Formats: sequence, C-alpha cells, structure tokens
Amino acid sequence: MYWTLELASYLEDAPWPATRDELLDYAERTGAPFEVLENLRAIEDDGEPYESIEEIWPDYPTADDDFYYEDE
Repeated sequence: MYWTLELASYLEDAPWPATRDELLDYAERTGAPFEVLENLRAIEDDGEPYESIEEIWPDYPTADDDFYYEDE
C-alpha cells in the first residue's frame, strides 16, 4: 500500500468519519483511480470509522506542516 498526495486528494472530501466500506463506496462513486481503491482494500477493517485521512495515511501533510519550498 502506498499513498501520494494525488491519491489522498481523492479522499479529502469524503464523509468523515467513515468506515473502510463507506470510503470504498465513496471512492467508487467519485471515480477515484484504481490505486485508491486498492489502498483502501489493504487497510485494516475492524468496523470502526476512521476520523480523517491522517488515520489512514499518518504522513498526510496538513496545513500546519512547514514546507521547505513553499512560496512566501
């Protein structure tokens, strides 16, 4: 399983909190790439909802992150 900013962007507007099955349904309905669906299928499904993309991909950059090349 691998995530990129582009792949994760397909889940930014997902209906959080959401279970894995809800995220899969959302990704399918919105036309997310095959890699997003495969990544979602690979995550642990304990039936509990995920609160945000950060729970799926802990390295997801947030607005608080300091980007080295960010324009000032």
